[in-house]
Amino acid sequence: MTASPTTPPPPEIHRDLVADALREDLGTIDIDCDLTATWTIDAHAEDRARIIAREAGVVAGVEIARAVFARLDAGVRFDALTEDGAAIAAAEDIIHLAGRARALLAGERTALNFLQQLSGVASLTRRFVAAVEGTQAQITDTRKTTPGWRQLQKWAVTLGGGVNHRMGLYDAVLIKENHAAATGGVGAAVTRAQLAAAGRDIPIYVETEDLDEVRDALAAGPDRIMLDNLDNGKMREAVDLIRGADPTIEIEATGGYTLSTVRMAAETGVDLISIGALTHSAPALDMSMLCAGK
Repeated sequence: MTASPTTPPPPEIHRDLVADALREDLGTIDIDCDLTATWTIDAHAEDRARIIAREAGVVAGVEIARAVFARLDAGVRFDALTEDGAAIAAAEDIIHLAGRARALLAGERTALNFLQQLSGVASLTRRFVAAVEGTQAQITDTRKTTPGWRQLQKWAVTLGGGVNHRMGLYDAVLIKENHAAATGGVGAAVTRAQLAAAGRDIPIYVETEDLDEVRDALAAGPDRIMLDNLDNGKMREAVDLIRGADPTIEIEATGGYTLSTVRMAAETGVDLISIGALTHSAPALDMSMLCAGK
């Protein structure tokens, strides 16, 4: 499985995203393009603000929020009261800000968008991880990410206690039903990929839909066998079959698991359970920015 970093991606990963998000909101990166603030607040007015959690969860995106305000006005004071990956309670202060009022207001929504979305991913991941606690299964993500946000969302998954699947099409082979159909079966597809990958450190994963495909894949010996939409009984059979043939092969369950069904899948003995919802359907964690006096 892909290593799970807990340090944030380097600034160059989010620098352009921050700039694009600010342009989307302001038209150009200039706080005076915020018509409401510019037409109602004196240019030199100073203010203080705090970003608070409205619900409990796991925070992610603090340093990206810092980059938002820094891009607008280097004079904004940004004090993080917690760190990425920390559990936060409802009504807890996350960040304190001080500086020109127009800069604080111009950056408010963009900073909150990053914080809320990434914290939502981390928080949902933490719930799935808790749901399988006590089993050997780890929660992993997929490529079902927001375009341009993949590295950030996958980082948020690790903050929630999950592990990363492949980053993209370039760092692992994942043979799915369409690849197998075009190649003559899952075993043939694995063998062909192994020949192409000879001498390269590229893992080969294969998706299977029934026990016959599991047996076909086993004969070729991939690095990971994915069990797609098998019921729990068949999945236990598949796990026993794979463990008996080659205990070094990783086993992943996939197929739309929810918080109410993931525990049963974990108890079949699989190593990983992939959850697309971590990145494509995580609800934003509710947060607000409140200026002084609020």
